[in-house]
Amino acid sequence: MPSVARIDGQTAEEIASSVRDLVSVGALGTGATLPPIRTLAADLGVNRNTVAAAYRQLVAAGVAETRGRGGTAIMGLPQLEREGVISGTLIDLASGNPDPALLPALRVRAGEPVLYGAAPADPGLVRWAREGFEVEGPFEVVVTHGAIDAVERLLTAHLTRGDAVALEDPGFLAHIGTLRLNGYTAAPVAVDAEGMRPDALDAALRAGARAAVITPRAHNPTGAGVSEERAQALRAVLSAHPHVLVIEDDHFSALSVRPYVRVTPPESARWALVRSVTKFLGPDLRVAVVATDAVTAARLRARLEPAWVSLLLQGLARDLLADPATTALVARARETYARRAALLAERLELAVPPDGLNVWIDLPDDAERVAARLAERGFRVRPSTAFAVGRAPRPALRVTTSTLTPEQADAFTAALHSATK
Repeated sequence: MPSVARIDGQTAEEIASSVRDLVSVGALGTGATLPPIRTLAADLGVNRNTVAAAYRQLVAAGVAETRGRGGTAIMGLPQLEREGVISGTLIDLASGNPDPALLPALRVRAGEPVLYGAAPADPGLVRWAREGFEVEGPFEVVVTHGAIDAVERLLTAHLTRGDAVALEDPGFLAHIGTLRLNGYTAAPVAVDAEGMRPDALDAALRAGARAAVITPRAHNPTGAGVSEERAQALRAVLSAHPHVLVIEDDHFSALSVRPYVRVTPPESARWALVRSVTKFLGPDLRVAVVATDAVTAARLRARLEPAWVSLLLQGLARDLLADPATTALVARARETYARRAALLAERLELAVPPDGLNVWIDLPDDAERVAARLAERGFRVRPSTAFAVGRAPRPALRVTTSTLTPEQADAFTAALHSATK
């Protein structure tokens, strides 16, 4: 670490700027501990409050993080868990991917060249989205680069670094990563078979969370879905906090075997319902449609219109969605995914059949140890630690069933019983 003398300045802004300069040139690397406030204040001849304010600025900017008694240290990019196929010879029940055989063939239809200044949304795609959204009252439709992009843009449109976001625990890997990369604080909300628990959401909002990201059905990783009774309870909690941004990520919409039940109450001033086409048209078709209030729509468009979502991709999605062959294939995929998930759920005698591409298996003890034992037996799965938002994840496994065969279900069940002995 460079000497204290290399940090310079007489005001909080000057001191913070000096540290940022040192980080930019590599003189302060990831994990480097900054001098104690008292020490740096004495070396610079300034008040300790000035140094404390500089350190707060660095934390707010995402340059540094506080470590309690460990002081203040320079941050690096967090190592994030991601979905996807992992190479190797094991049977992959960890990737979270859809079955490629259940995705429609993509045929690009070139039209007139799109030039700068063109309308940023395909009218046919917007019309399809508007007809499908089960939302009462006025709303606007915005097209984004997929659901993950939508959630990130929605949060940045309304929040600042350090703000707390209520997030399902266990949670979706991409949501966890979005919060960490953008400097938001995750407020964990426990999940049961019906989705977010109202008491846990209420506690998070009372503690100051300014946004809530909720999966109404096919929760990833647990497969939970919000019932009408649970939705009523969640709406009651949210209605007491009308300033909170409510984001519903209905990522599995067209493939879900459960009806959509709206969680957002009429009292919410800022809200969004996000639906992506990637799960049923293909992960590389990065398009999502967002139903949202007028103010939020304006903020999203201000960030999107200079670099709009490719109209070629939007047109491709529109054409596929209008194709009867796609409708038939989506219906087949919905039934197939439900059958494959039920296949494993029945083998394991799970009480509630899951919805989505994954089955969540609670364990009596260490999930990482069981996952390692399963790998020795030829199966790759994800332990619950990967999806933890809070500090004490319950031991469990997430098993992707999108391509599961009956033979694999039998073999995995036997391997799991052996691995948990």
